[in-house]
Amino acid sequence: MINLQGVSVLRGGRELLHDADCRIFPGHKVGVIGANGCGKSTLFKLLLGEIDSDSGRVEIPAGWRIAHMAQEVPAVDRSALDFVLDGDGELRRVQSAIDAAEAGGDGRRLAELHERMAAIDGYSGAARAAQLLDGLGFSHDQQQNPVRSFSGGWRIRLNLARALMCPADLMLLDEPTNHLDLDATLWLEQWLQRFPGTLLIISHDRDFLDAVVDGIVSFEQQQLQLYSGNYSAFERARAERLAQQQMQYEKQQVERAHMEDFVRRFRAKATKARQAQSRLKALDRMAEIAPAHVDSPFRFTLPAADKTSNPLIDLRDADIGYVDSNGDQKVVVRKVQLGIQPGRRIGLLGPNGAGKSSLIKTLAGELAPLAGERQCGEHLAIGYFAQHQLEALDGAASPMLHLQRLSPEASEQALRDFLGGYGFVGDRVFEAVGGFSGGEKARLALAILAWQKPNLLLLDEPTNHLDLEMRHALTLALAEFPGSLVLVSHDRHLLANTADEFILVADGRAEPYDGDLEEYKQWLLGFNREQKRRADNAAQASTGKPAEDKKAQRRAAAALREQLKPLTNRLKAIERQMAQLEKALAELDNRLADEGLYSGGQQDEIAQLNREQAQRREELETLETEWLEIGEQLEAARGDS
Repeated sequence: MINLQGVSVLRGGRELLHDADCRIFPGHKVGVIGANGCGKSTLFKLLLGEIDSDSGRVEIPAGWRIAHMAQEVPAVDRSALDFVLDGDGELRRVQSAIDAAEAGGDGRRLAELHERMAAIDGYSGAARAAQLLDGLGFSHDQQQNPVRSFSGGWRIRLNLARALMCPADLMLLDEPTNHLDLDATLWLEQWLQRFPGTLLIISHDRDFLDAVVDGIVSFEQQQLQLYSGNYSAFERARAERLAQQQMQYEKQQVERAHMEDFVRRFRAKATKARQAQSRLKALDRMAEIAPAHVDSPFRFTLPAADKTSNPLIDLRDADIGYVDSNGDQKVVVRKVQLGIQPGRRIGLLGPNGAGKSSLIKTLAGELAPLAGERQCGEHLAIGYFAQHQLEALDGAASPMLHLQRLSPEASEQALRDFLGGYGFVGDRVFEAVGGFSGGEKARLALAILAWQKPNLLLLDEPTNHLDLEMRHALTLALAEFPGSLVLVSHDRHLLANTADEFILVADGRAEPYDGDLEEYKQWLLGFNREQKRRADNAAQASTGKPAEDKKAQRRAAAALREQLKPLTNRLKAIERQMAQLEKALAELDNRLADEGLYSGGQQDEIAQLNREQAQRREELETLETEWLEIGEQLEAARGDS
């Protein structure tokens, strides 16, 4: 078993653990929870032997194979499939030994190695790696693409697949669902449920934890508190324990009364629709577990604009998609009929790549309909949280400055009070955003959105990087938001508690979905099985030719690399230019963020800096377009080879 006895850990002048004890038995699946910065990732480093405790003992059975999910992926030229296969170190070592034995003509050694390869199930390695990638949303063609061609979120999926590929007695996963959509999350749930070893998983997705774990380790006041059962059981147990503490009693009652009052008010308005009844049950449960969150540092509301329109937005016969580099229209969802009236609360469901984000971008005005109409009400005020919203923050500016730019007339105290609800207190409101964690940036992005008092919230995966307490606070705030809401999220708890109806985006259509989230889960699993069956049938029917031998494949790959060398060289040159432009833009942003620049008399300098900024952005957009076009040419050439 894993045994921590009297463990203390000091990092950055702060004690994360003090004389902590914890025992985890073989085969148990345990969720590790706690506020951001409490030491969850440090615990994993202890178990991996990357750091030592300042005192106490950390014991893991000798000979245990440990798999863990790295947080960074190098931009290498290896294919995604090979990168994942590298996760099985023994398989790769046996393969290399076989190649050496073949080259040396050592028949006896070769026989031993082939026997070993069979014993470790090595001959199915490529198929197992492809299955992992398929489950995490990579198409067959994408599996052959180089790792460097993927965005950051997809590279993290590759890290997850590589960890799952590793044969392990102990698996350590740090926020594996952060960049997954709902179908990939459901697939991962099923995979982990079948995993026979010991599992420790850091996650902020309570429904995911409920489905996977049978225990919770909670960081509480520099101690490790072990609870049996899943996350829901932990919430109930912790609520009961806190209820026994007299000092917390009044806070608990206020929180409970607040939630119960909201449930009563909502119940009076609810229809008999299945989703509404499902939401009522979820809200009842939230009232029960409210005491477990009385010590949360986050308390905020999402005010709506005073004026509204009916409808706020109306899509009529809208074809939704994009225009590629050749000027061709690529329609993702056809003939969408969708009116967003005041108070309407919609959750968008659908498999990966079906067009949920494209639909929400069209509602936000980021994408124009390829056909049909998008009409907006006179008083429409949109609050849009995109998947990559954090990248739009000014790294050189503070949370205070971000809001002051929106409302120069607002008092500093009013801004401090508002930001406090999002966890920015004291001098944190004046610190540069560039040094913030992903969770802190996500909280600031939500704060900026809320400050603008929208009457329509469009949220595309808003919980990425948020910890459990912030997710709980966001769920409460969204449940009480008086405006309209359209939400895409892999967090089923958030969907269940905030959406009154669902729209299913699949097979090129966007239509009302009458089932609840449990029924959708079953539909999604069936949809993915059918998609896989069709892909397998198409691949089998496409050719009856046997696979080329390994040497012929290597020669063909080498010839293709030589043929594509001018394009790859140009791609690298563009990447260097883009990096230089991004650095220049960052410097310009820093200068424009300097409050001293606006003290008076520097209008000419400000104008010049703004012109330079616009010029650099235009140059960057031109290079990005060329980068995408060359990438498509390379992908097409590799696909045709």
